[in-house]
Amino acid sequence: MTTSERAISELPEREQPISEQFRIVAKKWVDADSAASLLEELKTTTLEKMKSRIVDEEGPMADNRAERQAKCDPEWEKYLRGMCSHRATANKLKVQMEYLRMKFNEWQSMEASVRAEMRLSK
Repeated sequence: MTTSERAISELPEREQPISEQFRIVAKKWVDADSAASLLEELKTTTLEKMKSRIVDEEGPMADNRAERQAKCDPEWEKYLRGMCSHRATANKLKVQMEYLRMKFNEWQSMEASVRAEMRLSK
């Protein structure tokens, strides 16, 4: 981060340019989306590890029985809730980015209107 970027990001949010606000939220979104995606990608692996643990602890059993027991385990529920929570966080940040985009578009439109009015009043 350059000295000017650091100075801008140290300003109170309401004084930061929209581009800086967007950059900050976008960085948070990338991190949150990455965390949610990783949990989603590891869902099958995590379930298989839980099934293997059950078979190791209880002895040989049918795969569907091990899966049913794994899915009834509070650890699996906790995993799913965490995965969904990470996705919700990422989605909220994405909406926040869209809000900033809309805010910029509104500002740009307002500026264009002011310039048009100035041309007409000459």
